[in-house]
This record gives sequence, structure tokens and C-alpha cells, in this order.
Amino acid sequence: MTRAPSSITAREADEQVSGHAAYRAVIDRLSKASVDKHWEPYRDIPWDDPEYRVDPADPRWELPGVDKLGGHPWYRARTPETRAAIGLWRVATAMKIGLQFENLLKRGLLNYAYRLPNGSPEFRYVYHETIEEGHHGMMFQEFVNRTGMPIRGMPRPLSLVAQVAPLIPLISTELFFVFVLGGEDPIDHVQRKVLKDDRPHHPLEETIMRIHIAEEARHISFARHYLRNRVPRMPAYRRLMLGVAAPLILGVMARIMLAPPGAMIRHFRIPPNVVAEVYLRNPEARREIRDSVGRTRELCVELGLVNRFTRRLWRAMGIWAEPRAAGR
Repeated sequence: MTRAPSSITAREADEQVSGHAAYRAVIDRLSKASVDKHWEPYRDIPWDDPEYRVDPADPRWELPGVDKLGGHPWYRARTPETRAAIGLWRVATAMKIGLQFENLLKRGLLNYAYRLPNGSPEFRYVYHETIEEGHHGMMFQEFVNRTGMPIRGMPRPLSLVAQVAPLIPLISTELFFVFVLGGEDPIDHVQRKVLKDDRPHHPLEETIMRIHIAEEARHISFARHYLRNRVPRMPAYRRLMLGVAAPLILGVMARIMLAPPGAMIRHFRIPPNVVAEVYLRNPEARREIRDSVGRTRELCVELGLVNRFTRRLWRAMGIWAEPRAAGR
């Protein structure tokens, strides 16, 4: 059995890829890393270890400080068992939505790889990533199964609309990889914050998150370097179209990944005023959405996709923040 990372994995370094040789070197490095360090859910996670058993009343499931509901008086007034069950439902829903997103992602990656020419370095890496995303889907679903909760993930209408996502590479591979970052960056952002929290974590949740973060670091890096390589060479009109689409996609994706699940709200009868106070009118919740796409926003600025017109769209979607000063 391969041990999960014992600390929060560092993000992959961003590199300048203006030349083909530099870009290819990054792709080769990521492919090699997928061979040297990867995990398999049914080999590397001790599902049947008594310490890894999922008990809905386990106090370690209580919502962490990064989830704004966890500090609300309504939540604190629930019984310990109810607080734990709400927290477990939240974790399981995030994993269900994660595996549904990665299902769309895998299909889109395969559509992209289908048209790659012989000798393309991206082909090998895309298949490494597809395999890893398949493993993630298995470990997420296994976790959901072991909760025994009726977790559905995305709302049905949204799930139906999302079926167009795997077709995006047939129209624009650049737009597809913005979509990829729109799903992967918010999850990565939240999971890293959860692991930095000093509270005790359930070992199964922690193991899954550490494996996911370690492998997603490569997936995020590939998408970022792909865009760095491609966007500067796009015709001006296509860059403008991408600049318009990016904030719309990122704003929607961040909310899908971070919003409280409606089924949880209904199941535990969370009052509408509590939901509004915690998630709708809470400046911290809005800041969390902005921060979750911060790295992708900075990349879009770097690539010249943000101008006076498109910046209004970023603000309208609630995900704009002024770029950080150099060296911060």
C-alpha cells in the first residue's frame, strides 16, 4: 500500500512556455510525475480498517470553521449527532459533485485526445489524467456509499445542462480548459483550507483529500500551461470571446462547487433566514467564492483576457478582486 501524502502537497510550479521545447518539457515532467507518484483507491486506502469506518454521529464530521454554517447559532444549537450528520452530508455532497464533474471532465479529455496527432506529448498526459480522474471518481463514490445517505450531488436540471460540457473541446479546447480550472480550483482551494484547520479530521476524509490534492496539482498545472501556450497564439477575436466566456463559466462553477446542497437544507429543515445569513448575505461567503477562483483569475489577467469590458463581467459574477501586488 502506498501512503497518502503526509503533508499538504505543494502546487506545481508555473513556468513560462513561450517556446515549444519549454512547453513540451512541462508536459513530459507531468507525465513522469504521474508514473512516479500516484494512488489507487482500492489498493492505497484501508477502507475496512475500523479507524476508517464512517459513523454519521462521529463528532469529527462537524462542520469546520471554513464552512460558514458551522459557526451559526442555529447550527450550534443542534444536538451533536445532528451537527455531525449535517457535516457528513456536506462532505459527501462535495464528493458526489466532484465525481460528477470529473465524469464530464474525463469525457471532454477523451474528446480532446481523440483528435490529437501522432507524437503529441499531450496525448500521453491526458490519458494519465483520465486514469487518475477515474480513480478519484471511484474513491468519492465509495465514500458516498459508506455514508448510507441519499446523496444526489448536482440538481437534476443542472446535471442535464452539464452534459454539453464534454462537447466543448470540439468547439474550443481553450474554453474547455477554463471549464476544467473552474471545477478543479475551487475544490482544491477548499480542501487545502480544510486540511490547514487544526481540528481533528476523520482519517478516511483526510486520506481522500490528500490523494486528491496531490494528483489535482498536476491536472491544474497542465490546464494552466496549456492555456499559457495556446492563448497568446489565438486570433484577437477568439481571445475576446474567451475573455467574455471565462468569468461566466468560473462564476457559475465556483457556486456549484461551494453552494450548500438544497437536499441537505430540506432534509435538516435549515430555516431560509439561516441560509440567507450564512450563504447569501454573508460577505465572508462572497469572499470565499472570489478567493476560490483567485489563481485562475490571475492567470486570465496574465493572458490578457481581462479588459475594461470583461472586467465588468467578472464583477457582475461576483468573482473580481484587484490583482495582488508583485511579491505578495
